Amino acid sequence: MSPAADFLRPLVISGPSGVGKSTLLKRLFAEYPDKFGFSVSHTTRAPRAGEVDGKDYHFVSQDNFKHLIAEGAFIEYAQFSGNFYGTSFMAVREIEKSGRRCILDIEAQGVRQIKATNLNPVYLFISPPSLTVLRERLKGRGTESEASVAKRLATALKEIEYAKEGAHDLVIVNDDLDRAYEKFKRVALGEPIESDPLPPLDD
Repeated sequence: MSPAADFLRPLVISGPSGVGKSTLLKRLFAEYPDKFGFSVSHTTRAPRAGEVDGKDYHFVSQDNFKHLIAEGAFIEYAQFSGNFYGTSFMAVREIEKSGRRCILDIEAQGVRQIKATNLNPVYLFISPPSLTVLRERLKGRGTESEASVAKRLATALKEIEYAKEGAHDLVIVNDDLDRAYEKFKRVALGEPIESDPLPPLDD
């Protein structure tokens, strides 16, 4: 498929919490403010400090979220750590109408759901170099309890296992931010890259 055709397809990014997806996305949007649109997800979790409703997430109540599920408003949705997260068809369509490429940040559970739709995106997995590195990154945030870190690592293990099944078109290992960003930028622009090998799961 040509780079132009790839650029028009939505880009679905997934990867464990703490792997650096937000950092890569912020850098891309700073460099190309008019080329991409980030699909803003709905969530029932409370906003973190500095988060803005409608920009970081659409913050809604559990009841409101369940009403949207019943209406078939979501391409995918998942429950994670007691909260719901979902991507609406409306959010993707609004970006496509503006001529920008839609980028979605999705959990593995959501990737499975998207594969059952006609969205036809490019699937990109952002991987940590190892689970040990990911553990240190999560601890370094200073916002996670030991139990929360353990839960996120268990989820990360499942996500990497799913990626090893060949669920994604491309893999980028975020072992060096500048290197990872250069590869990420090329994927976002619809240019070909060589996929990275996934890390072992036994560290």
